Amino acid sequence: MSVDTDDTRDTSETSGGSGTSGGSGAPRTKKTGRGRLGSVLSGLAVAVGCVLFLGGFVVAAVLYQPFSVPSDSMTPTLDVGSKVLAQRVDGADVKRGDIVVFQDPLWGDVTMVKRVVAVGGDTVACCGADGRLTLNGTPVDEPYLPAGKPASGQKFSVTVPAGNLFLLGDERHTSMDSRAHLQEAGRGSVPRSAVVARIDAVAWPAKGVVERPAPFAALPGGISRPGPITLLFSAAVAGCVLILAGAAYGPVARALGRKASA
Repeated sequence: MSVDTDDTRDTSETSGGSGTSGGSGAPRTKKTGRGRLGSVLSGLAVAVGCVLFLGGFVVAAVLYQPFSVPSDSMTPTLDVGSKVLAQRVDGADVKRGDIVVFQDPLWGDVTMVKRVVAVGGDTVACCGADGRLTLNGTPVDEPYLPAGKPASGQKFSVTVPAGNLFLLGDERHTSMDSRAHLQEAGRGSVPRSAVVARIDAVAWPAKGVVERPAPFAALPGGISRPGPITLLFSAAVAGCVLILAGAAYGPVARALGRKASA
């Protein structure tokens, strides 16, 4: 009798041990570990994604201001009604070739968008023998203008006062720009303090970052650098991807688990 009892106990303990530890116990522990690690990583992805996504938008809101282009004077670079992102900058940071948003009482004190073609101390004239704009006697290529047409249908020659900017539209034959104010104080130029912002990108229709004209880079002072709009946009997109990936982990893991069980 004692032998039978011992045999039964041993068999039961062996069977129970193999059913718990050798059977489902070890795999269940590994699965739980993997699930816990996956949950931590997915939560981390969502958290980092939120920081990048919201951070990108918050910084962009501080540095940039949206504008709507009010006229066709900047075509084909900026179409009328285009939605642009303009970086808030000090007028002292503006350089030749920049497209700026400004307000000046002598221009009606309304928000306008034009391109800076000359700064204080420059002598800007049009047109040379080849129809190009000249700065301090040097012809300047303007790749944003229609090919085969003169840089201006109106002849002029102006020395820009110190601290001022001479502004022209890219559509030279319809733009009401500095040429229309040559008889006023400043000879058509506006003070740098009138600048509100500098356009960095076209949001709609999506044209991306506005390029600085390369020919102006060879002039003294060079050209300005685009702001961090590309970096901020990339951060927001990366954040969105991380949020979606982290949120999708749970449903995907459960679906794979059910498939494995089946």
